[in-house]
Amino acid sequence: MSKSVDALVAGGGGFIGGHLVADLLRQGLTVRSVDVKPTEEWYQVHPDAENSVADLSLLENAMSATDGAAQVFMLAADMGGMGFIENNKAACMLSVLTSTHMLQAAKEAEVERYFYSSSACVYAADKQTDTAVTALKEADAYPAMPEDGYGWEKLFTERMCRHFAEDYGMVTRIARYHNVYGPHGTWTGGREKAPAAVCRKVATAAITGNKEIEIWGDGHQTRSFMYIDDCVHGSKMILAGDSGEPVNLGSSELVSINQLVDIVEGIAGVTCERQYKLDAPQGVRGRNSDNTQIMATYGWEPSISLLDGLTQTYAWVYDQVKAELA
Repeated sequence: MSKSVDALVAGGGGFIGGHLVADLLRQGLTVRSVDVKPTEEWYQVHPDAENSVADLSLLENAMSATDGAAQVFMLAADMGGMGFIENNKAACMLSVLTSTHMLQAAKEAEVERYFYSSSACVYAADKQTDTAVTALKEADAYPAMPEDGYGWEKLFTERMCRHFAEDYGMVTRIARYHNVYGPHGTWTGGREKAPAAVCRKVATAAITGNKEIEIWGDGHQTRSFMYIDDCVHGSKMILAGDSGEPVNLGSSELVSINQLVDIVEGIAGVTCERQYKLDAPQGVRGRNSDNTQIMATYGWEPSISLLDGLTQTYAWVYDQVKAELA
């Protein structure tokens, strides 16, 4: 079957999608970018892509989007940072409609390869109860006890991808993203993740002179954070690879939230007074990516340091904060 477009990016108006579309275009590929949001709300709009607004939870829209696409990057989901996913479990689980219909449509369109962006939220909660967490291996997703709502939808869709491959011969690839951050993403409004939120708070302190900032939790909870360039590279690599098993795509550089704030303060050249909001959503106590499998399979792992990535991210968030305050 001849294909009219090299790649479809579902969720192309989102943070990761926008960066991925830009990278695919730089490769000289033809790209169809589809998102449910009006284009004026997209994080990045690339004129060289075929841009379309459509609700992919509807099967007819999923069919139209995948028609003629050689490859599919399925990033579309209703999600955000911990403050969003803990308070919008039903909305997060409704993404299963998009996930299901995109798989059905891709099967009918006979796409060559199908990439699904899963999440570290699929991992069993009882393996993430300590700040000195043992890095999570892919097998730690079972026995299943994922993040309620968002994590269950991601794990369910992983199984669908597996069975579409087994039953219909589809080439499906799955990456479990670990806390992706970078410029041109959500930095305010309630859906932002920790790096962007901390950058916003510190930038606001630097600009206004009000050095008091709020930290969710006690600041000792631990995470790893992956810069967007590593995420884009890894996603393309996994899609092109030979392994159909889910694989971690995340940095193994574990830090506490307090250490994250320390790094951003160092970049900004300010020291803030921290007020800890202990009743705020904070998720699991500790989470880190075990990169044994991705190294064994691909000989690569995310390597952009948190300092380097946050330096780029803070500069962009600072400009957004300054413009908003002005």
